Amino acid sequence: MRHLSFKTQSANEKIVNRDWYVVDATNQTLGRMSSKIAAVLRGKNKAYFTPHFDCGDYVIVINSAKVVLTGNKMEEKEYQTYSGYPGGQKIETATEMNHRRPNLMIERAVKGMLPKNRLGRAMYKKLFVYEGAEHPHKAQSPKAMNLN
Repeated sequence: MRHLSFKTQSANEKIVNRDWYVVDATNQTLGRMSSKIAAVLRGKNKAYFTPHFDCGDYVIVINSAKVVLTGNKMEEKEYQTYSGYPGGQKIETATEMNHRRPNLMIERAVKGMLPKNRLGRAMYKKLFVYEGAEHPHKAQSPKAMNLN
């Protein structure tokens, strides 16, 4: 009996086909939406997913100010920043963050779900978050991504 051996092909720049997706954050739960976006940025939705290669797609998020947090998280969830200086720690609630910079909530949630290395930083650059319903990426003709 002969044994057949097939080589598994790793993704490379020739194989990868990057698509553009648009996500409407209106009434979407922050964590659930962010985990699906992170999976697409990594390329886990592709048949040729390779962990050590960036084979993910571009994601555009619109209406970031209309994202939802469950329970009392809007009042109780805190975002901390620290400048490195004594007394340089700043804490703000999710409500304050949503009023000041609504894009940052989604960006931080997605970034935390990506790898913590140069590959993760390259994947994060393919995320574009906008507060309103308009975005400047019409030329890429993005497809609507279904999150449900």
